[in-house]
Amino acid sequence: MEKKDLQPASVFHYFEEVCKVPRPSKKEEKIRQYLVDFAAAHGLACKTDEAGNVLVSKAASAGMENRKKVILQSHMDMVCEKNGGVSHDFETDPIETYIDGEWLRAKGTTLGADNGIGVAAELAVLAADDIEHGPIECLFTVDEETGLTGAFALKEGFMDGDILINLDSEDEGELFIGCAGGAGTTAEFSCPMVKAPEGWFFFRVAVKGLTGGHSGDDINKNRANANKLLNRYLTSMMQRYGMRLCEIGGGNLHNAIPREASAVCAVPMEYKEAVRVDLNVYLAEVEEEYSVTEPNLAMELESETPRKEVMEPEAMRRFLLAVYAVHNGVYMMSQDIPGLVETSSNLASVKQRDGKIVIVTSQRSSILSSRKDMSRMVSAAFELGGATCVTADGYPGWKPDPHSEILGIAVESYRRLFGVEPKVKAIHAGLECGLFLEKYPSLDMVSFGPTLRGVHSPDERMLIPTVDKFWRHLLDVLRHIPVKE
Repeated sequence: MEKKDLQPASVFHYFEEVCKVPRPSKKEEKIRQYLVDFAAAHGLACKTDEAGNVLVSKAASAGMENRKKVILQSHMDMVCEKNGGVSHDFETDPIETYIDGEWLRAKGTTLGADNGIGVAAELAVLAADDIEHGPIECLFTVDEETGLTGAFALKEGFMDGDILINLDSEDEGELFIGCAGGAGTTAEFSCPMVKAPEGWFFFRVAVKGLTGGHSGDDINKNRANANKLLNRYLTSMMQRYGMRLCEIGGGNLHNAIPREASAVCAVPMEYKEAVRVDLNVYLAEVEEEYSVTEPNLAMELESETPRKEVMEPEAMRRFLLAVYAVHNGVYMMSQDIPGLVETSSNLASVKQRDGKIVIVTSQRSSILSSRKDMSRMVSAAFELGGATCVTADGYPGWKPDPHSEILGIAVESYRRLFGVEPKVKAIHAGLECGLFLEKYPSLDMVSFGPTLRGVHSPDERMLIPTVDKFWRHLLDVLRHIPVKE
């Protein structure tokens, strides 16, 4: 198969065009200009807001003028990652695509099908003169990948559609009708230091080799949290042997389940061997607890040079107990959609700096009140330990509506076209849809797309046959949009 033979030809044509235009997050000027020029060349109304979002409007095809107006939506930016040794400048160079069996890939870089394929589908709809559709608005947002900036900045009145179809999903045959909202809660513990006891045994203990993952998509997969595993051991050593803490750290990204954590500690010399034995016993316990999800779990203990200072004992005790008590992982499952995580929290990172220990956590829920409750619960545990806590404003969720009109249309369309039932799902991660609802609360929304794998990495690939199914489904849904009352 050659690229010129890919179907649907118009969608793949515009995908290749999009791949030629540099579009890193926060640097969307070139792709924005491409969209503006495209609209002008096709005689379509176009406007841009202060954030850089672009809206292109197209009148209905003949006989479809009385249908509800549909907003097709995708984001312009892409994650820019490349393999080591690959020479590629994402601000100037085009993405070079190639066919690998049934997959479309890029040469050593991210493909940018997230969400370039959504952009391409919108352009194909706008350019076509042979498809049936009611009035359409095509929304292209900026900076989805690093902060949902465009969706946050979208103002009331910029668009006026009745239905929004988000084209940023990654599993063909699945219709998404909800996502989680989220917020970060940061706790700050004072870390007073006192003179270290003389003649004690100093050691470093580390948790390594965990699977990690996304704190939304993977929070329900029973993966271990390195910060919690380390804390459990340290708390036990404090209670058994009067352990003192010198240094601690673990995790990095707020939206990632931490894979590694370590601490430097001290115990009286008489317990030098006991802490090693206890670690072996503890490791055997947690290996059994996580035998399926953490096959590479490792814990190591090695001697350290004595430190001059240790954390003041009472401050240490309150810190360790607060971390032990704080909730981590799934808190509640959805009552609307079986198997969907509704509310969760992730103990993302622990960092010691400038006389303080700073803990970053993230809470997610598809129901705003539940997310706020989860943030307050996390804050309560930390505040009982003496920390000060701040919860950021965060971003809203999209509560699933199993009775959505556009969902019913999309389900019936998929069933009619392909003879099977699509899966109706929600995700425990953020989509722009939740932010759209804040400004446009009456929008009826659904999200779908072709199958992508390895997104946000140079292994990103798009399953070619699913693009045709996605396109046929989209056109059929547009053909069956109901009359506006």
